[in-house]
Amino acid sequence: MPVNTNRPLVIGVAGGSGSGKTTVSNAILDRVGRERIAFLPHDSYYRDLSHLPLEERARVNFDHPDAFDNALFLEHIDMLIRGETIGAPIYDFASYVRLPGVVPVSPRPVILLEGILLFVDAELRQRMDIKLFVDAESDLRILRRLQRDIRERGRTVESVIEQYLRTVRPMHLEFVEPSKRYADVIIPRGINTIAIDMVVARIEHMLDAQ
Repeated sequence: MPVNTNRPLVIGVAGGSGSGKTTVSNAILDRVGRERIAFLPHDSYYRDLSHLPLEERARVNFDHPDAFDNALFLEHIDMLIRGETIGAPIYDFASYVRLPGVVPVSPRPVILLEGILLFVDAELRQRMDIKLFVDAESDLRILRRLQRDIRERGRTVESVIEQYLRTVRPMHLEFVEPSKRYADVIIPRGINTIAIDMVVARIEHMLDAQ
């Protein structure tokens, strides 16, 4: 049976790699209330590459829309909208494979999506009530990516820089930056407390109106 009689509010947070999407998403989660939000990172829906040798997996363009299993992502969003619990995949960024098991995500009044390429797919955009684009200068983004990938994903400085030049930067210019035109709100300078205050107030207003 559906949990909510009203359709959940679907929010998308997009932006370049290292722009501050996770920080903005965490601010929304903390201030609106994690118990009110079903959080779905697009990164969890990378295609499983276990059929490829490890060296080939590392050469895959993870910044291209084809790297994501959007069919499953859309299916899970629609299930949450209908009030059904989903099993979100678990992706291992060190080995580029989808791990056994899933993370149960229950339906909530808000569905929060986060990812670099959320606004590229028209079907994904149609599901979103609010589209936020987190904007940041390229030098800040590459520094943040370096820190994250070395600390959290077991990468070397050389591998992060090589991937940035080979795929991240060109795909940002081809896909991510142009998708900014679909945003309802652009959050400048990556982490902007005034913009976040306005977004949170708008979310609260829309929830109260349901």
